[in-house]
Order: sequence, then structure tokens, then C-alpha cells
Amino acid sequence: MTVHPAFPADATPADPLTVRIVDPLALSPELAAAWDRLAAEASEPNPFAERWCLQSALHLLDPDRTARLVMVRDGSDGPVIGIMPIAAAPQYGRLPLRHVTGWGHPNHFLGLPLVRAGFERLFWSILLGWCDAAPWARTLLHVPRLTEDGPLHRALVDVARVRGGEAEIVHREERALLASDLSPAEYWDTAVRAKKRKEHRRQANRLAEQGGVRFRRWQAGEAIDPWIDSFLDLEARGWKGRAGSALASHGDTEAWFRAIIAGAAEAGRLDMRALDLDERPLAMLINFRAPPGGFSFKTAFDEEYARFSPGVLLQQENLDLLDDPAIAWVDSCAAPGHPMIDSVWRERRALVWVNAALSSPADRLRFAMLARIERLWRRWKAPAAVKNEVESPT
Repeated sequence: MTVHPAFPADATPADPLTVRIVDPLALSPELAAAWDRLAAEASEPNPFAERWCLQSALHLLDPDRTARLVMVRDGSDGPVIGIMPIAAAPQYGRLPLRHVTGWGHPNHFLGLPLVRAGFERLFWSILLGWCDAAPWARTLLHVPRLTEDGPLHRALVDVARVRGGEAEIVHREERALLASDLSPAEYWDTAVRAKKRKEHRRQANRLAEQGGVRFRRWQAGEAIDPWIDSFLDLEARGWKGRAGSALASHGDTEAWFRAIIAGAAEAGRLDMRALDLDERPLAMLINFRAPPGGFSFKTAFDEEYARFSPGVLLQQENLDLLDDPAIAWVDSCAAPGHPMIDSVWRERRALVWVNAALSSPADRLRFAMLARIERLWRRWKAPAAVKNEVESPT
């Protein structure tokens, strides 16, 4: 057998690996089961790339069918080693530069492909080699939101070097993470200042004077539709509803949300909670369980009761995730500086956006030119950022 030139030098696959574009709306039972098995054996968990979440997104949030769902498997009937949604992009930022990008949508909070543990380098080698040969693929593969220095990021760096190039980090950000050996009570006392804890106790007491307060958690076997309806209504009555960015503001996002929450419940991934006042939800949140990790997906609260901080009170209850033996960490999925999450969750997770060049001479030339432009841009922008920080009022 001829080894594909994009394979790492030490790769000796026993069988040819195949790359397929699969239709997410017409999956055979065999491929659906293979996708689910891959999620359970992935190098790094990503619920947004699991079948119950991504299949609905490709169906409902990509009406022009720009995405290609790429599946790499060991032979024609062997195990699937990787799945990633990608798309051809005509522009890179403001530059008219055709390239390949990991596909996502505004609520796709992690760009990691699902890759079987131990096959990270082989997956990237196969994917990049396949892009090299695809007539529609140009310049580079852009992968957003990889875990910095995680197995998939390290493997992409290694493979890019074997191919004679570099995997360039073009953007980096940190977001809040919950990861501690402390108990929930110890964590709360450590993370929140004594004065603030006293204020939250006062708010909880004042809220209890308004009526019956209780915390609820969705239980397996319980009807999920009432929970979905309550969350959509709660979010739509807040600032997102007024801004037109609530999930229920658009039919496609509402349909997607309903589908994935039902899918997460069926897959055993759903952790949904509520803080009620007299049976009326004042705050709700949704976690996705993806052992050994978890992901805090969405939260909403009733702004009429903002003086009681119901969202923070529910987040305090949510710290019992620290007692879950299956969950070692929880990704907030929140933008950096989120006022509620960042004030409680003290750990941080670094994510990187990475470019890897395709292999033709023209692709390499365009990639080198882009890399130079971006380095110059960052060098020019850095002093301005420092100047703004110095001049900003304290």
C-alpha cells in the first residue's frame, strides 16, 4: 500500500483510511451509532460536535448548505476516527482570501473536532491531505476555538511541521472555568468576598419573604417540553428579547434549541436547573455533561427580580458540580469578562484560533503573506492596546 504523503513519517496504517462527506440528514443507523461511539471515545470532549447537537445545527442553521460534514474512518467499514464540520470561505476577515474553515454558528462555543484518542495526528494529516486534493479548498485550514496546548492543538502543530509549515495561532482568549478540589461551600467562600457573600445571603432572605423559593433540577424521565418552554419565555422577556437576539426571536434558532435540549436529555447529557418563586422560574441554566468535562451552555433570569440576584443564587447552587465524580471541570462557554460567571468561577481555559497551510506552492505563498500581514497587524495594535489601558480611568 502507498502511504499518503500527508501522513506523518511514523504513520503505518494497516488499512487505507477513507474520507467521506456525509449527509447529516440521511445518516444510516450504522454511521449514527459510529458517531455516538466516537463521542464517547474522543480525545477531547465537545458536545457541540456530538450528533444530538451538530446534526440539528447543520439542518436548521445552515440553510444554504455551505458546511461539509467530514468523516474519517479506518477503511470502508472500520471505526470512525474523526468528524469535523468544515466549509469553504470566500473571505478571511476583510481580505478576499479563499480558505477552509471549521464551520460553526453563534452558539457553537467550541471548535474541537471529535477525534478518537490516540489518532489526533493521523486525523489532521488525513484531513489536510484531503483538503490539498479538493478543488474547492484553498490557502489554509482555519480551526477556531481549540483548547490551547490540548491534544488536538499539539497534534495540529506537529502535523503542520511535518508538512513543512507551521500552525499559526491567530487569536487567543481565556474564559472562565470551574475546576477545583474544594467542596462547593469552600469554593464559594474562597471565590466570593465576605462582603459580597453577606449581600447574597441578604438577597436570598429578602427573596424568601416574597413567597416559596425552591431549586429544581430536571430529572431523567421527566417531560422536557415544559422546561424548554419556560427557558425560552424567561430569556425572551429579558434584554435579549428586546435586542432580538433571544433564541425564540428567530424560528430557526428556537427549533434548533428545542431539538438539542431534547437530544441532550435523550443522550444523558442534560443538566438543567431552575430557581423558582411560587412555581415561577426566576432563573434557569443549562449544563451539558461530557465527562470528564461539562459545559455551561445557557442561562437566563427574570430582570424584574434583578435586585435579588437570582442568577447568582442559582450559580451558587450550581457549584455542586464540584461534587460530581464524573466531572473534573466545567467550561463556562462565556465571553471573557462575563459579569456573573467571572465573579464566581476563578479558573481559566485558554482557547486558540489556528491556521494551518495547505500544501501547493500557491497556497504556501498566500499563507506566508497572510501570516506576515497578521504579525505586522498585531505588532501595530499592541502599543495601542497598552496605551488605551494606561489612559483608561480606574
